[in-house]
Amino acid sequence: MERNHESELNRGFGIWSSLALVVGTIIGSGLFFKQGSVLATAGNTTVALWAWIAGGILTLTSGMSVAEVGSQMPKTGGIYYYIEKLYGRTAGYLAGWMQVIFYGPAMMGAISAYFGVLFVSLFGLPASTSIWYGIAALLCVTVINSIPNHFSAGFQVITTTIKLLPIAALIIFGLFFGHHDALGQSVTVMAKGVSAGGGFGVAVLSTLFAYDGWVTLANISGEIKNPQKTLPRAIVFGILIVIVAYVGVSYGAYRSLDANQIVDLGENTTLTMATNAFGYWGGRLLSVAILISILGTLNGKVVSFPRVLFAMAENGDFPFANTFSKLSKRSKTPNAAIWLMVAIGILMMFFTNPDELTNYAVFITFLFYMLVLFGTFIMRRRDPEGSNRTFSMPLYPWIPIIAILGSLYVEISEVLNDFKGVVISLFIVLLGYPVLKYLQWSRHKK
Repeated sequence: MERNHESELNRGFGIWSSLALVVGTIIGSGLFFKQGSVLATAGNTTVALWAWIAGGILTLTSGMSVAEVGSQMPKTGGIYYYIEKLYGRTAGYLAGWMQVIFYGPAMMGAISAYFGVLFVSLFGLPASTSIWYGIAALLCVTVINSIPNHFSAGFQVITTTIKLLPIAALIIFGLFFGHHDALGQSVTVMAKGVSAGGGFGVAVLSTLFAYDGWVTLANISGEIKNPQKTLPRAIVFGILIVIVAYVGVSYGAYRSLDANQIVDLGENTTLTMATNAFGYWGGRLLSVAILISILGTLNGKVVSFPRVLFAMAENGDFPFANTFSKLSKRSKTPNAAIWLMVAIGILMMFFTNPDELTNYAVFITFLFYMLVLFGTFIMRRRDPEGSNRTFSMPLYPWIPIIAILGSLYVEISEVLNDFKGVVISLFIVLLGYPVLKYLQWSRHKK
């Protein structure tokens, strides 16, 4: 039987902390390290800038569509809950299973592992110890999320504010002190590990991965103040801020450095840009800002994904549901769900390649995104007068159509470029089906 603890959850996320969660979760290390690869695949700076803009538009249209659906279903669980209400228990369960067992822990593990690598590099520590610093960072963030959620909300606001400062500095430096033409520079060198000259489509695909993460806010609707209004506002304005940041930093980089130099530098582009602008210590400060940026992104994942497990347990859709549907009496947070997913993420850091797993999850993630996008048409048909809609996207139906076409592009590209990863991700998700059947059988037996 479905239980409801929504009234017990602490609604500690207001508009600013919700906005910070969207911005902070999207902007991780991708903004600082994707410049070279996007430019290499685009072939010239003009095409690369349009790729960042196009990726942002596709993300914004997806965000508006999901925000409209979410404003009508303001419950914890995000796409797990939306898909269940739109398409039934089995589809919703598989969406939740994917996030709880696969995608969420893999993201936590990958982000933590990267934090450890950058941390030991910055402070000259042995590379073999990086995994332990990554685990330490993950555990610290987990502790913050195990106490009342106004602490994790405040932490998200602080880390997001800090990460926006170097972004603003890089944009201003590029705009006013750069000496290169930002538009029209062609790439003539080969990038390491990147297929140069892949064209506009491949470049857009690269930016879409950098824009991912905005949907995590929907997972914590039960902890948002006035979610019917706050959720759509935070998603839409958060994505707009990220678009400005991505396009602004890219334009600043093209003004500051030659196109071939950017491709050759690759992941070190923004570090070199900061060092040129602000000297040796400027580069070091940027590295610290990147570490803080990663912590903010990690916090967003730890805040968001365990709420999906909590919502599934509320419905009896997970083993040991009584344990994982409990809230801490003191903090009103689902601590058992949080620590289980963190434990899976740590295991992935030791026994798998989390980065590879997150790549595998892209296909399935966008598949479930598409189901929610199609859901906008279902919800409009169910409620043509909009009596339950607190947010209506502009330019309907073109907004969800653009979002669906963009998602289809991602799906087709994944099938063509990484068929093995698609098969593996489908297999992992379908493993959840026999688990669901067992849970249904055990409930019926009782």
